[in-house]
Amino acid sequence: MKKVALITGVTGQDGSYLSEFLLSKGYEVHGTIRRSSVDYRERIAHLEGDPDFHLHYADMGDSMSILQVVSKVQPDEIYNLAAQSHVQVSFDSPEFTADVDAVGVLRVLEAVRLCGLKDKCRIYQASTSELYGKVEEVPQNEDTPFHPYSPYAVAKQYGFWIVKEYRDAYNMFCCSGILFNHESERRGETFVTRKITLAAARIAQGKQDKLYLGNLSSLRDWGYAKDYVECMWLILQHDTPEDFVIATGVQHSVREFCELAFKHAGMEIEFKGEGMDEKGYDKKTGRVVIEVSPDFYRPTDVVNLWGDPSKAKRELGWDPQKTSFEELVRIMVKHDMEKVAVEHVSSVVRMNLAEYLEKGIVK
Repeated sequence: MKKVALITGVTGQDGSYLSEFLLSKGYEVHGTIRRSSVDYRERIAHLEGDPDFHLHYADMGDSMSILQVVSKVQPDEIYNLAAQSHVQVSFDSPEFTADVDAVGVLRVLEAVRLCGLKDKCRIYQASTSELYGKVEEVPQNEDTPFHPYSPYAVAKQYGFWIVKEYRDAYNMFCCSGILFNHESERRGETFVTRKITLAAARIAQGKQDKLYLGNLSSLRDWGYAKDYVECMWLILQHDTPEDFVIATGVQHSVREFCELAFKHAGMEIEFKGEGMDEKGYDKKTGRVVIEVSPDFYRPTDVVNLWGDPSKAKRELGWDPQKTSFEELVRIMVKHDMEKVAVEHVSSVVRMNLAEYLEKGIVK
């Protein structure tokens, strides 16, 4: 009998990798997508022909839609990955972020309880290192005090505690994975790492002049999303429901990420200046290719996130450094170099076609 998994946020970076992972384990995988005017399915398009992969319409802001899907699918495992996951956007849309990232978790838990699945269904909640916010100790582990520092982090803290409450109050197998930054070639283009790798590719190929960033000294613990979904699964295979930090235990600055990304794009970067006046120069030409912009400074900025994955290594047998930081950046830049090259060829073809149509050469 196949295990049945339900993934909210299946079209996202983590959802697509987790779907691939669970299908490889022999699961029947169900995912939720929203009804919207624009349907983003690029990351899971290659899975839609798989007989064990199924999609359902549901929205984290609509409890009835979640209840209906849980009732229909009768999952053995739920991975709640759906969220408004961009910190900066949470300052612009704090109410929406709270509804999806906080109350949305409650809706999932209640759906499982009301469908009579609380003793059968195991629930994984995607939590975040942003809970630590204005960090009180370094590195951060499962016992480090939380100090959320954005509307996103505050909403996610509610999600963390409501999971713990349902675990204690109803004896449900529900856990949180406190995920530190995890990136990949499928990362959204608004996130800083993907913004850097795309800019490096475009600048190297003459398609962009400069990259504008915020605090270059911000420190993050960056891992590979493809590795992190394995830990999500391991958390739900554990004998007891517990919360785990998912991180590499290694820290790097935004500046280091830039240096490595441009290196893999064939450019050596030298940084000069400090703070808002810091700039990144192409050593070969002396041209400024990276500048700091006040537009990308957050009202409250988290600068020192660094996870301690010792518990996950010890109790789950998970390897947090299967993919090194340098290999992660190389994978992302390679993908984006190819993407930009294809975009360039496509744009040239479109321009030529438009010219030929205008001249009546083709009809």
